[in-house]
Amino acid sequence: MILVTVGTQDKSFKRLINEIDRLVKEKKIKDKVIMQTGYTEYNGLIEHFNFAPEDELNEMVKKCDILITHAGVGSIFKGLEYGKKVIAIPRLKKYHEHVNNHQLDISKNFLEAGYIKVVNDIADLGNTIKNINKFNPKKLEIDNQELIDTVEEFIDKI
Repeated sequence: MILVTVGTQDKSFKRLINEIDRLVKEKKIKDKVIMQTGYTEYNGLIEHFNFAPEDELNEMVKKCDILITHAGVGSIFKGLEYGKKVIAIPRLKKYHEHVNNHQLDISKNFLEAGYIKVVNDIADLGNTIKNINKFNPKKLEIDNQELIDTVEEFIDKI
């Protein structure tokens, strides 16, 4: 099962939702897909919901094989915590998906560390999904102090 999450940002993420819908319709995704659409309007046939309580969302993450998500730190960490293959698509300011492009930096850091795959051009999403089984992500083994140091280091760069 593929779980798609867009986070709680109060802006639409149509670029991701529409691409998932297209890939399912064209049978380029054959797995079951469930989408958390947040503030994005969606009237298609894929199972979807706007928001869910944290415990329910955690259960969905536990059950999924692939987590496709916006490049929010919390969403990425949740997928890694449960040992999932994570594909992150950064929300971009130019599409009015966020107020700035900080998700590019977040996703780049996780990518360079070997934890996730990143799709910066939505047209590459289908191929990334198709080849995800070849990806062996680095396992998240982090203690609280290392996590705090990493987040502080990231914040200092901004």
